[in-house]
Amino acid sequence: MDTQPLAEFDDLFNQMGRLLESTVGPGATPAEMPWIPQADISETDDAYVIELDLPGVRNEDIDVEINDRELAISGEIKERERKGVMRHRTRRTGRFEFRVVLPGDVRAENVNAALSDGVLSVTVPKAQPAKARHVEIKKGD
Repeated sequence: MDTQPLAEFDDLFNQMGRLLESTVGPGATPAEMPWIPQADISETDDAYVIELDLPGVRNEDIDVEINDRELAISGEIKERERKGVMRHRTRRTGRFEFRVVLPGDVRAENVNAALSDGVLSVTVPKAQPAKARHVEIKKGD
């Protein structure tokens, strides 16, 4: 399998991250900026599979949209109410957004998403290329 499409994914991922960060504006505080979850993108013969790490996120707090070849996954990890004083924090909260333009045509109507053990898996089936078929020639009048 050619590794070139995966390199294209990495490049697109980085470009989309920079674009997303630039749209928030220079005056935005880090708390207002959406963050990009860790993700893996793989390709099989018949689909693209995107896996995002979203620990602690509920199904209803995630939105998955596909428009042509662009997949957008967004949502929010809500801050838990705690008692006491927070001494150390490394978990991300707030809005997140992940976008990728897939390298080939897809069947948007057949996209599936499942959340299990803090990992969101989105399967985007590839469009099937038209297959050659034999055309019978009939006798004319």
